[in-house]
Amino acid sequence: MKNLVKVERARHNLTQAELAKEINVSRQTIHAIEKSKFNPSVTLAIRMARFFKVTVEYLFDIDD
Repeated sequence: MKNLVKVERARHNLTQAELAKEINVSRQTIHAIEKSKFNPSVTLAIRMARFFKVTVEYLFDIDD
């Protein structure tokens, strides 16, 4: 699943560790999501979208 997590994280000037702390996951989880090696749970996807103030559909492309 493609995503824009890295783009949004950069727009907010956050490191992977800072984002991880904000949404209560590990830095490794953020890294894996950004590299499309891990698909987040629905709950985590919603938490990330709310943090960035975007929709889940914008943040994660589920059409691939």
